[in-house]
Amino acid sequence: MCRRVGQPICGRPNCPSVKRPYPPGQHGRGRKRFSEYQVRLLEKQKLRAIYGVGERQMRVYYDRASRKTGVTGEELIRQLETRLDAIVLRMGFALTQRQARQLVSHGHVRVNGRRLDVPSAQVKPGDTIELSDKARNFVYVREALELSPDAPPYLYVNKDQLQGTLSRLPERGEIPLPVKIEERLIIEYYS
Repeated sequence: MCRRVGQPICGRPNCPSVKRPYPPGQHGRGRKRFSEYQVRLLEKQKLRAIYGVGERQMRVYYDRASRKTGVTGEELIRQLETRLDAIVLRMGFALTQRQARQLVSHGHVRVNGRRLDVPSAQVKPGDTIELSDKARNFVYVREALELSPDAPPYLYVNKDQLQGTLSRLPERGEIPLPVKIEERLIIEYYS
């Protein structure tokens, strides 16, 4: 997906799009012109790939965001950012979105003291997220705590006790996405 879009969506330093900055396939180097539809489609696919969300689920997020008051694009990204797996990633308990999703789905994350194994669960402001006792000793969790950047300002993280709190809903400028996203184009795609 990174090569298809031409940007390092995965966020890794050794991303395939850096080594080969053209789309995959037999005709990868030949395509130059993008239609307006293709530009909007690629923008939506970038956001889907960043958060690991399926098409049907993405449509549900768009429908919810369009019903809320405020800017629909910002609300869409806010909903994706307050998913449990995204919060675990931003807290620094995992290095990638897939790793965070696996940590949640295997039951290693507790929300307000209760085990929750649904990666798409929405976290509300004031919820406390912590890792289970078994997960605290995982090698990749320790590695992620050392290598991951500081948490965004809307999260409070205690790295010693491996727990954190979503203090408030994130603003659009505070969300650390690996590539630049034009949410206006995504809204145009769906409408």
